[in-house]
Amino acid sequence: MKVDQETLHKIAHLARLDVKPEEETDLLNSLNGVLTWMEQLNEVDTTGVEPLTHISAENNVLRDDVVSNHLTRAQALVNAPQHDEQFFEVPKVLE
Repeated sequence: MKVDQETLHKIAHLARLDVKPEEETDLLNSLNGVLTWMEQLNEVDTTGVEPLTHISAENNVLRDDVVSNHLTRAQALVNAPQHDEQFFEVPKVLE
C-alpha cells in the first residue's frame, strides 16, 4: 500500500496536523517507508510464536488493599502549622 497525497491530507485532517506543502514530500516518503517496513514484517514466518501482550513475563507483586486507620485525626494534625480541632487551616488562595 502506498500513501498518496489525498490519503496524506485525510490522515493529517484526522490527526489535526497542519502539514505545509513543502513538508508533504518528506512526509509521504516517511510514511511509505514505514509501510514498506511493515510489509516486510508480514513476510516473516511466525508459525508457532505465541502472541505477546507484555514484553516481560514478570508479574507485579502487590500487597492486598486492606482498609485500616493508621493515623488518628489528632496524630495527623499534631505537626500542622495551623489547624482547628478537625481540619488543616491554610491561607486563602482565591479571592
